[in-house]
Amino acid sequence: MSKPIPATLIPGDGIGPEIVDATLAALDALKAPFEWDRQIAGLGGVTAEGDPLPKATLDSIRRTRLALKGPLETPSGGGYRSSNVRLREEFQLYANLRPARTIIPGGRFDKIDLVVVRENLEGLYIGHEHYVPINGDPHAVAMATGVNTRQGSRRLLEYAFEHAVTTGRKKVTIVHKANIMKALTGIFLETGLDLYESRYKGKFEIETVIIDACAMKLVLNPWQFDMLVTTNLFGDILSDLVAGLVGGLGMAPGANIGADAAIFEAVHGSAPDIAGKGIANPIALMLAAAMMLDHVQMPDLATRLRTAIDATLNLDKVRTGDLGGTGNTASFTKALVSRIVNG
Repeated sequence: MSKPIPATLIPGDGIGPEIVDATLAALDALKAPFEWDRQIAGLGGVTAEGDPLPKATLDSIRRTRLALKGPLETPSGGGYRSSNVRLREEFQLYANLRPARTIIPGGRFDKIDLVVVRENLEGLYIGHEHYVPINGDPHAVAMATGVNTRQGSRRLLEYAFEHAVTTGRKKVTIVHKANIMKALTGIFLETGLDLYESRYKGKFEIETVIIDACAMKLVLNPWQFDMLVTTNLFGDILSDLVAGLVGGLGMAPGANIGADAAIFEAVHGSAPDIAGKGIANPIALMLAAAMMLDHVQMPDLATRLRTAIDATLNLDKVRTGDLGGTGNTASFTKALVSRIVNG
């Protein structure tokens, strides 16, 4: 019997509790040894505690250093600050890992196997913004400051390069805009090329590409890429673009990795419009759980989970409505659990 692994569980808002329950059913079928501490955040935290990120939730993650999280609701244009961003800052989760792999063949793009590694704490997302009032208009001018550091760039690039080596990636592409933002993204590009020359040369191929050209190339020929590594804003955009190549955010897991904690999540939103209807696709969170199993050195269980997802979709043909099927959250989960248990 495996030793219990303490982990924080945040069901989240909207469809979060439904897809979390489905994922727990899969993990239970695998006999994954997680010992869950349930906590709240997002809108649920505001409702219950008056705080989108209650102290008990933060204390739990500090203790377990490991969390699985459903989607959290964040208001647009006002209200409280994103709990996702606050979690990344609180636990210095500097690396965002977003794999994209074709699971259902025959789509517009096939046989996709890409990883986006995004810097999580710097760039334009540090939130240094302000307005300048002019002639009675309090929002006449909006200003934002982006900050990238040598240290922050290096630790993210080291993580990406090490991940490329350990997972057998053949090529890493540094995505930048150093032709225009010469300082802000130039420091990231320069640091990456220096690091490659000094420690990683010959372990994989390196290339560089400007962000706008990268977006075009991903649509024209995504197979030319293997791993993309980039700064915060560009990584946010590209990781969603890449998810679109494999069926959308419903198929997109994410991991936020730091020196002292790791949080795994479905990267899609809380979808309040379908909450409670039992039709949500739980695959993104299940794939995030597979990444979590890899993280705790249980690759065999991770492989079993991914294999069962593939078989449920492609052999059993059980799919939720967003994937063109007639199944729902419960029927997909039941079929998946059967696959895990019976092989």
